[in-house]
Amino acid sequence: MPSSMSCKRVPTANSGFAYTPRGVRKAHATVIGEAEELQREAALVADVSPSGPYSLTLSVRGAGDACRRFRGGVLSALIEGEGGTEIVRARQKPDGTIALRVDSEQGLERIRFELALDDDHSAFLQRFRDDPLLGPSLRTLRGLRPIRLATVAHALLRALCGQLITAREARSIEARVIRRVSPCDTASGLYAPPTQERLAALSPAELCRLGLAPKRAATLVRLCRTLDLERLRELPSDSVVARLARERTVGPWSVGVVFLEGLGRYDHGLVADLWLVKLCSVLAGRWVSEAETGEFLARYGEWQGLASLYLLRGSSQGLVPLGRGSVDVGTSARAIRLRG
Repeated sequence: MPSSMSCKRVPTANSGFAYTPRGVRKAHATVIGEAEELQREAALVADVSPSGPYSLTLSVRGAGDACRRFRGGVLSALIEGEGGTEIVRARQKPDGTIALRVDSEQGLERIRFELALDDDHSAFLQRFRDDPLLGPSLRTLRGLRPIRLATVAHALLRALCGQLITAREARSIEARVIRRVSPCDTASGLYAPPTQERLAALSPAELCRLGLAPKRAATLVRLCRTLDLERLRELPSDSVVARLARERTVGPWSVGVVFLEGLGRYDHGLVADLWLVKLCSVLAGRWVSEAETGEFLARYGEWQGLASLYLLRGSSQGLVPLGRGSVDVGTSARAIRLRG
């Protein structure tokens, strides 16, 4: 909310602040309250039936960041459009429909994309329902879909922050960068998604002070200043992979993050993800290379990205059969690493 609306004293043209009588303040507060009520009434409310199986709770697990949160079954997110910022909210009703509350048609379109409401993955569930590794996860987590980010720039930021460090450290760096560049909604405490223009305005040195490694900071700034990131949505997947792969600091895992969370595509998996390396090592009975995770995901064809998500989530919940008496990916992987 703009700061001018939160001031309790009214500045005069000459010097300072004029005293406002209590009765006037009360009347002013009433007017503001009525205006806010009218604004709430003017919000666009839509009930959307997702295409195919869908679970909001499963999908948004772990998706909270500086721009959105999930509490009490309600996802709240701050988005930014031509008319400024707005809070959008989503909750799932008992009948499976998603109740959306937005302020604009643009907000409705963006939250539908972020929640992947229109991307039916029934063909994926059907095709691999009998897969020995994926089958149990598909049956238990069938409503799971990857939640997307509002901008490709945000996905690139997340991809570069998440390399070679823990998820908690990566999210902490990402949040610091977002707080540095994006406007905040004071009522909710949420920040607008980072845009390419705002990230391009930072220097690599400043990003380093926020915690990003020097080479990755330089890559982020260079790409934001020289490449139209949003236009990547319009290009074929092979072209996107070829362009991003030209950057030495953008590896296959980072490309997978951009595909899943930025472009909303499933045909490139989270190759070289550390947990996936551990899972493949347990399945193979030896420590595998990062490249071998790409060969492993290739069996899922155009669904590699979605398969990555189900394998990672499923194995963390004990849904992926590991064999050889293994019951836990982390413990078994450590034992294999030590033996190697």
